[in-house]
Amino acid sequence: MWALGAATCALLTRNPLYLVLIGLSAGLVMLTAGTRTQARSWQQLLKLGAVVWLVTIPFNALMLHAGKHVLLHLPQTWPLIGGNITLEAVLFGAAAGLALWVLLLIFSAFNIALDSSELIRLIPPAFYQVGLITSIGLTYVPQMLKSSLEIREAQRVRGHRFRSWRDTTPLVMPLVTSSLERAMQLAESMEARGFGGSGQEQTTRQQLFNSLLALCGMALLVAVLGIQLWLRQYPWWLVGLFVLALGLLGMAILRQSRAARRSRYRPRRWHSVDTLLTAGALIAAASMLAARIVGGTHLQYYPFPPNGLLPGFTPWVGVAMLFLALPALVSLALAPAPPSRRTEEGVPQ
Repeated sequence: MWALGAATCALLTRNPLYLVLIGLSAGLVMLTAGTRTQARSWQQLLKLGAVVWLVTIPFNALMLHAGKHVLLHLPQTWPLIGGNITLEAVLFGAAAGLALWVLLLIFSAFNIALDSSELIRLIPPAFYQVGLITSIGLTYVPQMLKSSLEIREAQRVRGHRFRSWRDTTPLVMPLVTSSLERAMQLAESMEARGFGGSGQEQTTRQQLFNSLLALCGMALLVAVLGIQLWLRQYPWWLVGLFVLALGLLGMAILRQSRAARRSRYRPRRWHSVDTLLTAGALIAAASMLAARIVGGTHLQYYPFPPNGLLPGFTPWVGVAMLFLALPALVSLALAPAPPSRRTEEGVPQ
């Protein structure tokens, strides 16, 4: 729920002030959720995202020539990039890259806090196959990064130095070989455990009814999205139809999940802390959705005239974004106290 709420907030806004608050909350969760080794494996992905962020700034500056604060002027005869390089275009590109990097940060914090086995347990039984495949795909990147670091260290111990792309063969070949071996072992274990077998007990009428529920929900959802694109606003009756579509889809998923037999050795229990964290994520997402429905232009950032360079800010929305930091605060509060230092006589200092 936290990842869903944080991603919803990040997708509904391009305001850099709100994105910074979301990013700070996700960063705190990432620092307090896992170990240093887990965080290191995802730092490479965040560095790649930072590079993409930096690339979007000159790309937007070269492609968008609107704005009145001119930083540089290129000849008009140059195709595509010829014209004024404005401060507005630079800021717009920085905000767009920040939104992408914040999403990567949320994705990294979610994967550090939740391992693949726990992720599979949380997916509805109706989609256990899709959930397993998704979990494998999510863990592929950190496993590959971890293997590349281990292989690089081993090659350096052997005296190999990576000076150019031609020296990467001792890194690429073992990495590809280990990835193929890991894939073969995973396929054999999945086949031995009967992955893909049918564990559902439903009549044809029940399956047809569930399919009709899902079809009606999807059709209503597509219709609502089409009407919203046509009206360019969010009337309350449209919000009601959207909730109805989600309800139909949820009912179809629930009925399908009840029919799927799934055994668990150690069922996960719902604690009061889970309620607190879920409430925090829902408050943040609901606040952002409410601001979007009301028509708050402060959620978007468009620094080109007639708008100003500074983004708008609504205090209650900013405070709601801080609720995304609740997992980090709870983790720090529930962390065991470090052992007290003792003197030679055994008396605590």
